Order: sequence, then structure tokens, then C-alpha cells
Amino acid sequence: MNLIYQLGIWFYKAAAWLASPFYEKAQLWHKGQKSAFPYLQDTLKTDKPIVWVHAASLGEFEQGRPLIEKIKATHPNYRILLTFFSPSGYEVRKNYEGADYICYLPSDTKRNAGKFLELVKPEKVFFVKYEFWKNYFTLTNEQNIPLYMVSVIFRKDQLFFKQNSRGRWYRNLLNKVNFFFVQNQESADLLKNIGINHAMITGDTRFDRVAEIASARKDLPLIEKFKGNHKLVIAGSSWEPDEKLLAAFAKNNHSVKFVFAPHEVKDSNIKRLEALLGNKTIKYSEAKNKDFSNSQFLIIDSIGLLSSIYRYADIAYIGGGFGVGIHNTLEAAIYNIPVLFGPNYHKFQEAVNLIKNNISFSVSNQEELNNILNRLLNSKKEREEISKNCHAFMAQNIGATQRIFEKVFNN
Repeated sequence: MNLIYQLGIWFYKAAAWLASPFYEKAQLWHKGQKSAFPYLQDTLKTDKPIVWVHAASLGEFEQGRPLIEKIKATHPNYRILLTFFSPSGYEVRKNYEGADYICYLPSDTKRNAGKFLELVKPEKVFFVKYEFWKNYFTLTNEQNIPLYMVSVIFRKDQLFFKQNSRGRWYRNLLNKVNFFFVQNQESADLLKNIGINHAMITGDTRFDRVAEIASARKDLPLIEKFKGNHKLVIAGSSWEPDEKLLAAFAKNNHSVKFVFAPHEVKDSNIKRLEALLGNKTIKYSEAKNKDFSNSQFLIIDSIGLLSSIYRYADIAYIGGGFGVGIHNTLEAAIYNIPVLFGPNYHKFQEAVNLIKNNISFSVSNQEELNNILNRLLNSKKEREEISKNCHAFMAQNIGATQRIFEKVFNN
């Protein structure tokens, strides 16, 4: 298995290099890999102890961010190194001021892992939610560097829990981790069943992050003006399948207004969405001083506003559920509103819990979307009941960061 793993790492690197002239993400990843060690050699200072936090991409960064900021606020003697695997995380957050150093994580070869740890000499290491890198885990363990998994979640179908040689190989990686901070009871039980008891149910640090975001939300008078006295549905991080369903509903519900914040804000995608929605559409970038009386749709053609826009919604629809998976549901739920999304949500514990608590609804087709939206839009009583449940649910789940912090830093 070790040989197969190393070949897989080298194959991925080679594939990214070959694809880099044709695909922007492959090009960014390849470039980021080449620049990681020179960046660390040129900028890293070891006069203060370093805490290394690794996030695969942007979503994991948002989970790790409350912990980073808690450490910085309470332990100014530490420097923070933040690493990313994906360009989707690094390119968006490469200028994040909460970390002292930010770079791509060099690919997981034994040589890279050894060189990285020799340069960084981290005092503590946090991996957020996903990614189990064999050489980094092995060497941190051998060098007695504490390694913690934060907001991690396990499922019984993962390789760690298979009763075969591959399962045993992957389980051995888990034994290199000093402590697991898991999101739910199922994850703790799965670990216990394979003899790992150094775990604690702390919940998901994203609840802390969305609470922070909501408390610092921006006032957006333009959104308020667009909404007026109408019901407002916000489609956050929407993809084409989501948009087609909502557009079809809107054709028979002219009194309901919609804000679309698409996942991709590049010009070609905005133009596609404009064509789908028709002539009652206006773009946010062109909306200042405009009359909204004949506009049913507002398209957000920039980034950074969505988390503040949700506060104006009567209902939120989160995109991605007809593709690889839904985007951040908690950013909307923190405002105590009903949240809808497509059928591919089962790998997202927070979405599963929102449904269990009668806060969220999954839709698989046009009929289901129409039925749920009509019911919610026409029942103030049901929306108020959902709001009450949502408030209680969010309050119950905030605090994971503090629980992790106390276990690691106060023991």
C-alpha cells in the first residue's frame, strides 16, 4: 500500500503539470507547489513557536478560522502558518490577515514532509475536517509534534472502517493523530469501534464562524429597497440546475422577488443567468439609483456580500445540491429562516441536522420545490415556528471553538 500511495501522489503531481497549460486550477496548484518551499525559506521566522493549521480548501478554512483567531487573540506568542491543498482556498484567502504565513502544502512525499517539518518546526498541528496525509502524519508522530483533527466527521463507508488490508492501512493513519475533535456521536462511535478513544464530540466550528459573520454583517440598503414589501427568496451559491427550478417557479409567482448569488460570478455565467431569468432582471453592479418596481430578479455579480444578504430573506435556497454537494447552509440558517437545497446533502452533517430539526427542506424536482415554496410563502405561522426552532438549534451548537481550545491549550 505504501508504494501504491506514493505512486498516486506522483501521478497526481504529473497530471497537474500536464494539465496546467489548459486548466487554470491545475496551473495554480502546480505553481503553488513550486513556490511553497522558497516562500517558507524566505519568510519564515522561528523566533516564536509556530502553530500549523491545514485546510484543504475554502470551506475547511472557514471551519478553522475561529480557532486561528482564538489562538491569535489569546496567545500572541504564537505565529500561525496556514496551508491549503486547493487553489479554491489559497487563491481566495492568500491575503488573510489572521495568519502570519500562508502557502500551499507541498505534496505528501516523504522528502517534502521531512523538509517541511524541518523548516517549520511546528509546536502544534491542526488539520481541519478532511485530508489524511500519510507522510506528514507519520513524521509529526515520530517527532512528537501534537496533531489534532478539528471538526472531523466520519462515515461508516469510509476506508478507515473496512475490514481488509486497505482498511488496516488507512486505520494506521488515524493512530498517528493525538486527538480527534469530532462533529457527532456517530463519528465518535466509529472511532471507538476500531479502538480509538482519544476523541471528543465538540460539534462544528462553522457555527462559531457564521455567528461571528452575522454579528459583523453589513447593512445593504439596496437589497432592502429591492425587496420592498415583497416576499424575498435568496438563492445562494446557485448552479444552473438550481436556477432553472427557481426561475420556473418565479414565472407563476410574480409577486415574489428573488436574489441570485451564483457560485460563479464570471461574466459568461452572469450572462447565462440573465438570459434564463429574462427582462425583469438587474445586476447588483448596475442597480444603484435604479427603479426596482418592474424588477423581479437581482443578480449579485460580485463576491463577499452573500452572508449579509441572507438577513433580508424570507426563505433561502442553497445551491449545489444537484451536483457535487450543497454549499454553506449555516450562513443562511443563522438568520433563523427556512433553508432549502437539492438532494445531494447527506454528507453534510449540518444539513442533515437542519432537516431533522424541521428547519430545512430538500427538493429533488420542480413539483417538490413548488409545493414547499408555496407552503412556506403562504404560511407566516410555519415560518415563525421554523424561526423559533432555528434559533434554538443554532444557539445549541455554538461553542465548538472554545471546547477545542480548552482541551488543547488549558490542559
